[in-house]
Amino acid sequence: MTLKEVERFITLLAEAHPNAESELDFVDDYTLLVAVALSAQATDVSVNRVTKGLFRDAPNPAAMVALGEDAVGDHIRTIGLWRTKARNVVALSQALLDQHGGQVPHDRAALEALPGVGRKTANVVMNVAFGDSTMAVDTHIFRIGNRTGLAPGKTPRAVEDQLVARIPAPMLRPAHHWLILHGRYVCKARRPECWRCPATEPCQYTGKVLIAP
Repeated sequence: MTLKEVERFITLLAEAHPNAESELDFVDDYTLLVAVALSAQATDVSVNRVTKGLFRDAPNPAAMVALGEDAVGDHIRTIGLWRTKARNVVALSQALLDQHGGQVPHDRAALEALPGVGRKTANVVMNVAFGDSTMAVDTHIFRIGNRTGLAPGKTPRAVEDQLVARIPAPMLRPAHHWLILHGRYVCKARRPECWRCPATEPCQYTGKVLIAP
């Protein structure tokens, strides 16, 4: 897409989802961080199901450390990679206590240094918790970037860099949510539902099916 087409594409998504926000359930920066870390290779619905009880029993880093790895695992065993995630959640909680006074740091390097926190998780926390104009590239956004011509790239980082460079700055922060919801519910992996898409005009996908089957 040209830069003009990129702006048009994002504008059309914005009009379709004017109140888009994260679908993860959280109450503060800490519970957001944990929820996002748990969401790797798991759906938001499945994460929300397990964090309801987890956050009731451990709403802060000190309580999570006191709860312990085994009990955390009991809460989250229905989601993928739960053993590793339980270990990381307790470890990152301890790191927050030891290094940041129990607070989630507003710093990319500090976030990525936490156990189980990579660039995507850090980007989500910086975007949602701190209002930064970051772009977390998950499987949905990676797919859209390449399929539509919005921001082609061979790696998530390449797509992220393209999106940050090409999306108008005032639109970048909310674009993260618009793109995720579009990929989750319309521009699906196996069969994009182009007949429901508000942005077919600037989209460069060559396999568009504009009539519902």
